[in-house]
Amino acid sequence: MSAQSASLGCPSDAGGRWQGGSEEGEAAATTAPPRRRPGAPAPPRQPPRPAAGTAPGPAPEGGFGSGPRGAMDSLRRLKRFDAFPKTLEDFRVHPELHVDKSRGDKLKINLDVIFPHMPCAYLSIDAMDVAGEQQLDVEHNLFKQRLDRAGNRVTPEAERHELGKEEEKVFDPNALDADRCESCYGAESEDIRCCNTCDDVREAYRRRGWAFKNPDTIEQCKREGFSQKMQEQKNEGCQVYGFLEVNKVAGNFHFAPGKSFQQSHVHVHAVEIHDLQSFGLDNINMTHYIKHLSFGRDYPGIVNPLDGTDVTAQQASMMFQYFVKVVPTVYMKVDGEVVRTNQFSVTRHEKIANGLLGDQGLPGVFVLYELSPMMVKLTEKHRSFTHFLTGVCAIVGGIFTVAGFIDSLIYHSARAIQKKIELGKTT
Repeated sequence: MSAQSASLGCPSDAGGRWQGGSEEGEAAATTAPPRRRPGAPAPPRQPPRPAAGTAPGPAPEGGFGSGPRGAMDSLRRLKRFDAFPKTLEDFRVHPELHVDKSRGDKLKINLDVIFPHMPCAYLSIDAMDVAGEQQLDVEHNLFKQRLDRAGNRVTPEAERHELGKEEEKVFDPNALDADRCESCYGAESEDIRCCNTCDDVREAYRRRGWAFKNPDTIEQCKREGFSQKMQEQKNEGCQVYGFLEVNKVAGNFHFAPGKSFQQSHVHVHAVEIHDLQSFGLDNINMTHYIKHLSFGRDYPGIVNPLDGTDVTAQQASMMFQYFVKVVPTVYMKVDGEVVRTNQFSVTRHEKIANGLLGDQGLPGVFVLYELSPMMVKLTEKHRSFTHFLTGVCAIVGGIFTVAGFIDSLIYHSARAIQKKIELGKTT
């Protein structure tokens, strides 16, 4: 009966709020845990509240706690907050698209490529146009730096490289008769009747289709130290860096083993397998690391997609092709300086080149570029004074609005508290 009267004297509504009852019943209702239905999951355990008169514990790490650390965390969060996030280009650089009407310009190609398994003595760099002929009037400043297996420099200074030519020889050519005509060892032709250098003999052999097996039997090669140079560099790598300035037409530049020449107006890299086997280079490893490749000057925010590209050749004699789409770009700075440069996108293709000549391709790294007919114009702009003034007014208005809201909240809260105090005094 007492339990029944307790339940009747303290009914609850649908929301679980206690109605009626004595003050003791109300106190018990606030401290007793709520009843749960059978089969319902247990509620999560709440952390214990601190006892009266004790100081609260430290704020969790990263929160807005008191002390210098909490203040610094709060400041960092405030700095990261942005109600209207935007990139720098959204309000500084304005892009436009135009048709490229420029004519007669040059295309500057900046490159820095490392070949850790290809000696400088066998690596050549050439620039060709879309018709497959070697580019004329190419201004270049390319250098080859010999590297050991660890990537360190072998020589203190790099050697300048000429397009389609081998490096300068160690002997003094002035010591020989300029009017001499030395033997080509049976490989003479209408174009080549005299072979005064080792390169002349090699080119004559290749045009005949002969294998250049033993350079020690060739007087010109013995005199120039050709075999010694090959043997010294067979376990080395090579870094090629510098720039090319080519005609602004579609074309390619490539890094390939062997000496190149023009044969019937066709660019040929004539390298025989016997040449490589003679010097321990029967496995042509075209692993390469592109430190930098760009087409023109850099400007703020430019992204060169091939920078930092590291490609490992999974097999010997691989051919790597990079198909590049060059987009002419004009960047106009605030101070009036105009930067004419290029952006580019790229896709890569690789395959195994089993034959050094023929349809199967040539082992090497080929960059084939095309020019887009559209030009991108990027203009830097500062905010106008009226824009700045509008922003200042918006900030001041926002401050006044927030201040008025806080003032109204404090005022009405104080009035409500004062009314409760007055009612308490009258009762």
